[in-house]
Parts: sequence; C-alpha cells; structure tokens
Amino acid sequence: MPRAGVCSCWGGQVLPLLLAYICYLLLGATIFQLLEKQAEAQSRDQFQLEKLRFLENYTCLDQQALEQFVQVILEAWVKGVNPKGNSTNPSNWDFGSSFFFAGTVVTTIGYGNLAPSTEAGQVFCVFYALMGIPLNVVFLNHLGTGLRAHLTTLDRWEEHPRHSQLLQVLGLALFLTLGTLVILIFPPMFFSHVEGWSFREGFYFAFITLSTIGFGDYVVGTDPSKHYIAVYRSLAAIWILLGLAWLAVLLSLGSLLLHRCSRLWQLIRGLDLKDGAAPDSEPRSQKIPISA
Repeated sequence: MPRAGVCSCWGGQVLPLLLAYICYLLLGATIFQLLEKQAEAQSRDQFQLEKLRFLENYTCLDQQALEQFVQVILEAWVKGVNPKGNSTNPSNWDFGSSFFFAGTVVTTIGYGNLAPSTEAGQVFCVFYALMGIPLNVVFLNHLGTGLRAHLTTLDRWEEHPRHSQLLQVLGLALFLTLGTLVILIFPPMFFSHVEGWSFREGFYFAFITLSTIGFGDYVVGTDPSKHYIAVYRSLAAIWILLGLAWLAVLLSLGSLLLHRCSRLWQLIRGLDLKDGAAPDSEPRSQKIPISA
C-alpha cells in the first residue's frame, strides 16, 4: 500500500535523520553562543567606550554627528569600499578583483564583503549565477570523476596480488598526501605570509572558502596598506576552483583508499593463516579484487 510505504519510510529513515539534524543544529547553536556571546558583548562595550573617548577629544562634535559619520562608514563598507586608507586605494572592480568576484559567485561562496551596487550589476549577477552555478557543478563533477577514473586503474599495474594491492594503496596515499599539501597546506602558508595572518587564520580562511561557507571575515587582497601583484586575486580564484575539485576527489578517493587498505589487510591475514595451517604446502595465490 503506497500510504503505508510512505509512513514506513518516514518513520524508519526520515524521522531519525530529521531529529539528528535538529539536535546537531541545537548543539551548534548552544556551543557558538557559549563561545561568542561574551566576546561580542566585550566588543560592543569597547566600541561604545571608544565613541565616548572620541567625543571627549573632539568637543566640536556631538553624538548625532558621530552617529551619522559611523553610518556613512557602514554604507561604504556594505558597498565594498574599505574605510581605511584614502582615494588611492586599489579598485575593488579591476579585472583581477572582478575575476575573483565572478569565481565566488559561480562557486556560491559569496563572502559578502563585495556585491554589485548598481541595478544593472545586480540584474546581471542574477542571470550570471543562474547559468554559472550549474556550469560550475558540471565542471567540478566531470573533473573529479575523470581523476578518480584515472586513479582507479592502478590495479592493472601488477599481476601478483599482494604487490598489486600494495602499489595501489601506496599510490593513492601518496597522491592524497601531495594533493593535500598543494591545496590545503601550502596556500594557507602563502596567504598567511602575504596578508600578515597566522597559519591558523590562513588555514581557517582556506577551509571556510573551500567549504563554500564564505563568512567574509577573512578575504585575500583587501588590505589597503599592502601592495598586491595584479594577478593576486585571480590566482586565488583559480586556487578556489582547483581546491573545490580536489575536495570532490578527496571525498571519493578517501573512501576508496580505506576500502583498499581493508582488503589488503584481509589478503595479508588470509595468506598468514594459510602459512600457519600448512607450512609444508605451498599456498595457492588468489587475487582479491579491490576496485570499488
């Protein structure tokens, strides 16, 4: 009966997942509140204290004039203008920055520190995202699938079972290690050096970016006191695309590597048990396929 099947599916699969999902959100909300609320209150009090000190030092200003000036600063920040520095600051819409912004649109990162302010720009951004997001998904999917299909042919290297399995595991482990260094370790070190961040901040930026969370609290190439090379943000956008593709491969090959390690361990244990049971007889080699 269709109705009974729907109820059974809801009660057996959907409902436990829904409860786990809600509990996970509640857990996250509780921990974030405990960790961040007090720091927010301290920052708010410190900001109010700084405004009072500013009014004391500049008696020609009143509270209303200061609030209006703060509002102007906030509006400039929302439009992507950094209040620090002067009018000689680099443009947020030069080609490199625009390329970086286009990459954050199609990858759905959306840092929030920069957005189109003109009506034409906002309309174009909508249609650009409608076409760019599916294109990005298809591109990353094909790139990840192609890499995975190429690497899963490692079981053809050797005919001997144990050597073949060992080569596959070592090859996959080496590939994943090198890829992790190139995508997740070296770029944060480089960004930390250029931006003046700690490695923790650089790694935090890399993870928040490649997970497409994109808070916008850390963004490369936005400090007006630094002189960046012209292609700095364009290179960052290319790194984002490659990093997203790498994460897709990592999630896929990570499970494959664990599966092959498990089968290799089964193979070694099976051969050891045969050697112990019949030391005078030569064990018969049997290849255990490990391809997923």
